[in-house]
Amino acid sequence: LERRRKAYQDWKELNDILGNANGDKFRETAQCFTLRFLIRQANEQLRMLNHRYSLEQVRDSLGIRVIDHVRNISSLSGGETFLISLALALGLSSLSSRNIPMCNLFVDEGFGTLDSNSLNMVIDALSSLQSMQGKKVGVISHTAEMRERIRTQIRVVKVGSGGRSTLEIV
Repeated sequence: LERRRKAYQDWKELNDILGNANGDKFRETAQCFTLRFLIRQANEQLRMLNHRYSLEQVRDSLGIRVIDHVRNISSLSGGETFLISLALALGLSSLSSRNIPMCNLFVDEGFGTLDSNSLNMVIDALSSLQSMQGKKVGVISHTAEMRERIRTQIRVVKVGSGGRSTLEIV
C-alpha cells in the first residue's frame, strides 16, 4: 500500500506540472520560466535606462508588474511606459540562443514621448548595445534629437506628389 501511495504521489506531482493531455499546464509553466528569465534580462537593461523602475512577474502567471520605487504605477507617463517597453525589448534580445541569434533590434518611434534627459539615456543604452554586445540597432524616428545623435541614417525622401520616394544614406 505504501509503495502504491508513493507511486500515486509521484504521478500526482507530474500531473500538477504537466496538467491535461494537451499540455496547457506544461506550456504555461515553461512560458513562466521563460518570462522569469526575460524579466531578469529586462531589469538589467532597465537599470541602465532608469534606476527608478523594475519589473516583477506576477506569481505563477504570465503577468508582469512594473514597480515604481517612487510612486504609483498607474500614473506612468507615455515616456516612462516607453522606457519599460524598451527594457522588455532589450531583455527579449538577450533570449537569443546558438540556434536563433538575435543580433538586430529595431525600435519604432516612441522617442517623442521622452524628455531630453530620458532620451539621452535611451540613446546611450542603444549605443552600448552595439559597442558592448555587438548588436545592430535600427531606429525609426522623426525626433530631431535622434537625427542629431545617430551618425548613420537612411532617410526616406519624398519625390514630387505622385507617392514616390527615394532612400538617402547619410
